[in-house]
Amino acid sequence: MIGLIIVIPRGDLPPTFVFNKSTQTTRKMKTLPLCAIAFAIAWGPAPAQTLSTKDVHMKQSEKEHYTFVLNDNVTRQKVTFKNRYGITLSGDLYLPKNSANQTLAALAISGPFGAVKEQSSGLYAQTMASRGFAALAFDPSYTGESGGEPRNISSADINTEDFSAAIDYLGLQSVVDRNRVGIIGICGFAGFGLNAAAVDKRVKAIATTSMYDMSRVTAKGYFDKLTSEQRTAMLENMSEQRWKDAAAGTPASGPRNLPEKLQGNEPQFVVDYFNYYRTPRGFHPRSLNSNGAWTATSALSLINMPLLTYIKEISPRPILLIAGENAHSRYFSEDAYTAAAEPKELMIIRNAVHTDLYDKVDIIPFDKLEKFFKQYLTDSIVSKQTSSVK
Repeated sequence: MIGLIIVIPRGDLPPTFVFNKSTQTTRKMKTLPLCAIAFAIAWGPAPAQTLSTKDVHMKQSEKEHYTFVLNDNVTRQKVTFKNRYGITLSGDLYLPKNSANQTLAALAISGPFGAVKEQSSGLYAQTMASRGFAALAFDPSYTGESGGEPRNISSADINTEDFSAAIDYLGLQSVVDRNRVGIIGICGFAGFGLNAAAVDKRVKAIATTSMYDMSRVTAKGYFDKLTSEQRTAMLENMSEQRWKDAAAGTPASGPRNLPEKLQGNEPQFVVDYFNYYRTPRGFHPRSLNSNGAWTATSALSLINMPLLTYIKEISPRPILLIAGENAHSRYFSEDAYTAAAEPKELMIIRNAVHTDLYDKVDIIPFDKLEKFFKQYLTDSIVSKQTSSVK
């Protein structure tokens, strides 16, 4: 048993507290307003422009913008690879400098949901590369620089597959030991990462930060407060929208993921999202959360296809779940921890909110992530995992 940990991210506070698995945690967050479709909070009335793949590729020639400065100790290479559905995905491969003659453990990294690789996932990837890993940050299908038409849709199945496609790519690189590959999933892509690890036995360890279970929150609302009547009404609206999309020959955009300006009556977690995605701190023109919207019917797949059904089958491979103490999303990590089999670990970061784990390098526990993956992506541990499965 690994147990439950509350971590103090700064050195000027008391030492780390360690509790066993039976410790009961208290949710100090007040109940939030219901959000029927978690990734399309309709605070702003204007629909966003939907870009085609051609538009996206034209924008690739523009000056690249990253929300973080490239680490001097790593290299970054733009790469492409295809998933099982034939969609070409775009990624950035980060490697430690002078790693040409080495064989490295590797990490596939994506998220948050509605973000691009030039935001949080790229920051995670370069940080892990600076600590000795090959790390691939990628744009999911239908978003960012990745392919797929129509644009700006999500899929429980395809977004899970995107992680396995990243594993495919990593395992073909001469610098990578394909038997030592893991996943880091951020926010909504934490759920997809866990879903991928459950079926893709090549994944030897997985860590998540600020986890969302996108199928659960979309189908049931925050804290599972959405009623069946509300869900039915939501589905009726999306079903009717399909007639309109079919007649128009293209799917309509939903409301902007985030508004142009805050009105002052938003929940704090929306303010936190705004302060990351809509400010210079985290803005990126290709990010739906910064500058766009999902299609009006994008939620259908998530509602109908639950993630994490087989989370217990990740075992005996280890899971590390990391969440902020004051994050509105904390309960997703706690519930995933309860549902998963050993070995598993839940790390709660004292005083942190959901978006702190996007980019605040003094709060994100990179030392813990490094230790976790170096412990479990070793030849001896991987061999033991494989033997136990047999």
